[in-house]
Amino acid sequence: MIYLKTDEEIELLRESNLLVGMTLGELAKWIAPGITTLKLDKIAEEFIRDHGAVPGFLGYGGFPNTLCISVNEQIVHGIPSNYELKDGDVVSIDCGTLKNGFNGDSAYTFCVGEVAYEVRRLLKTTKESLYLGIEQAVEGKRIGDISNAIQTYCEKKGFSVVRELCGHGVGKRLHEDPEVPNYGRRGCGPLLKNGMVIAIEPMINLGSRNIVIERDGWTTRTRDRKPSAHFEHTVAIREGKADILSSFKYVEEVLGEKSI
Repeated sequence: MIYLKTDEEIELLRESNLLVGMTLGELAKWIAPGITTLKLDKIAEEFIRDHGAVPGFLGYGGFPNTLCISVNEQIVHGIPSNYELKDGDVVSIDCGTLKNGFNGDSAYTFCVGEVAYEVRRLLKTTKESLYLGIEQAVEGKRIGDISNAIQTYCEKKGFSVVRELCGHGVGKRLHEDPEVPNYGRRGCGPLLKNGMVIAIEPMINLGSRNIVIERDGWTTRTRDRKPSAHFEHTVAIREGKADILSSFKYVEEVLGEKSI
């Protein structure tokens, strides 16, 4: 069942999603060699609660923390720990908030110190593919148009697309229909209608697309242990142009010229 949102509900979703963007911006101030991923998790939880919301991921399906923090070859769903970030790492931070009964969901992959050129290129391509997907997220198109735009762009750049994980609808529940894969054929899949709200989240690998789920049942990594990148926005389907409800503005204000 795909739920279409009213304009009022979309504004509540915007509020939750902008808080995710603000949280990612706060974390951007702290990301540096030596900080633990668990410390980043605590900062995020405090920030979210101070702004009148609750962490959307904490306890979701049994997930133990506020953030999914995935380092280097980890693709998504990494559990915060005492791991200290190192110079040259890349770290995907996926954050969710629940406020006024509606969910926010967005992710950004950060560089820690000096990162290898090819890995930075992976991050840049993944982020660019997100916006190419968003360009297709308009009334009258289909999910496959989003999927194909992401896949085509990333594969042309020599990277591979994770197939087992995908984007999703967002609303009163964190994960709603429809699923939004990052690969597919144009003109296929559910029709996009005004009022649909979806999270588009390319997960792109430097090496092969094959994945492994670790024994903790959550952490998903590349089988070849090469780096992966992940960027995510929640958007509302509108006529003519998608309405991006989340924001990277707060991250990019902190990072400045170091932004991907």
